[in-house]
Amino acid sequence: MTLPATFSFDAPGDAARAAELRRVKALATLVLAGTLLLFVTAKLLLPVHPIFGFVAAFAEAATIGGLADWYAVVALFKRPLGLPIPHTAIIQSNQHRIADKLGEFIEVHFLEAAPVEAKLRQIDFATFIAEWLRDRKRSTDLARFVLRLLPEAVTATETSGLMTFITRRITTQLQSIDLAPLAAGTLRAFVKEGRHQGLLDDILRAVHETLTRPETMAMVRAKIRGELPTLLKLYRADKYLVNKIVASATAFFEEVRSDQKHPFRGEFDQMVLSLVDRLGSDPSYADRIDGLKRDFLARPELAELARTIWSNARTFIERSASGESQVLQHHLAKMFMEAGEALASDGALRAEINQGFVAVLRSFIADQKSGVSSFISDQVKAWDMGQLLQLIEINIGKDLQYIRFNGSLIGGLAGLTLYTVELLVRWL
Repeated sequence: MTLPATFSFDAPGDAARAAELRRVKALATLVLAGTLLLFVTAKLLLPVHPIFGFVAAFAEAATIGGLADWYAVVALFKRPLGLPIPHTAIIQSNQHRIADKLGEFIEVHFLEAAPVEAKLRQIDFATFIAEWLRDRKRSTDLARFVLRLLPEAVTATETSGLMTFITRRITTQLQSIDLAPLAAGTLRAFVKEGRHQGLLDDILRAVHETLTRPETMAMVRAKIRGELPTLLKLYRADKYLVNKIVASATAFFEEVRSDQKHPFRGEFDQMVLSLVDRLGSDPSYADRIDGLKRDFLARPELAELARTIWSNARTFIERSASGESQVLQHHLAKMFMEAGEALASDGALRAEINQGFVAVLRSFIADQKSGVSSFISDQVKAWDMGQLLQLIEINIGKDLQYIRFNGSLIGGLAGLTLYTVELLVRWL
C-alpha cells in the first residue's frame, strides 16, 4: 500500500496562528537580547553604584534561563544551530517509535471492546435509517440507484450460471417436498373449518344447473332411448324417465342444500375424512401424488413459462432503468418510504436493528483493530517530518515560546536571589 509522504494544512486559522507564532518568537528573541544587553550594561555600570550588581545578577541569570529554554524548545523540533548535538531533534529522531506507540495507544485505549460497545450503543442507527427512508427525495434517489444496478445484476445472474444453479436448487427442493402429508394436513384443516360443506353446496348447485340444461337432458334422453325396448319407445317412455330422473335428482340436491343436518352431509364428511386419512397413511396415494408432481415439474410448458416470465421481467427492469417506465421506480420509492414509516413506529424492531449493528460493528472493530493500529503507524512513519513539525509548531509553538519568557523570568529571579544570599553571607 502506497502512503502519502506529504499532506497539506489548510485548516481555518492556520495562517493566523502562524503569524502569531512568528510574532511571539520575535518577542522572545528580543527579550533574550534585551536581558543580554542589560547584563552587559549593568556590568559596565557596576563601579558607579552597587545596585547595578543586583541588575547584572538578574540579567545574567535571565539570559542563561532564556538560552536554556530556547535550547530546550528548539531541540524538541530540530538541531540547535544545525549542530549534531546528542538528544536533539527529538521528534524527528523518534518518528518510527512515536508512530508505533501512537498506533498501539489507539488500539489499546480507543478500540477496546467495552468503550467501543458503549459508544456504539449511544448511536440510534435504526432511527437514522427510518428518518432517511421517510424522506421522499432520498427514497426516490435510492430507488433510482437500485434500478441502475438491476440490469447489471440480471445480466450477471444469467452469464455467471447463477440462474441455472438457482433453477436446479428450486427444482430439487420442489421434488423433495412430500406432498401427501401436506395435502392431508391442508384438507384436514379445510374440513375442521367446515369449508368442505360450502364446496359440497357448490358441487350440488353446479350439477343441478348442468342437469337442467336442455342439451344435457337431450343427451340423457338419447342414451335412455337407446337402452329401452322398441315397444316403450312408441309411448315416449324416454321423455318420461328423463323428467322423473331430473326431478328426483334436483329435489334431492335442493333438499341437501337447504338442510345443514341432512344425512348425506354426514356421509360426505366421512368420505372426505377417509380420503384425508388415506392421503396421510396410504403409500399408494403418496406414490400417485409424487408421480403427478414429477410429471408436472417435467412438463416443457412449465420451463417455457418460467423463461417467458424471466424474459418479461428482464425487459421490464431494463425499461425502468432506462427511464422509459417510471412504474417500478415509483413503487420502489413508495416501498422504501413505507419501510421507513414502519420502522419509525416499531420500537421493538428498531431496538433489534440497533443491537444487530452493535454486534456486527463490535465484532468487525475487534477483528480489524490491529490493522487500524498498523495503518496509523504506517501513515505516521510515511509523513514528511518537516510538514508534521510545522503542524505541531503552528498549533502549540506559541505556548512553547512562553516557556522562554518564563525561563528568563524565573532564571532572573533565581539569579537575583542567589546574588542577594551571597552578599548577605559576605556581610555576616
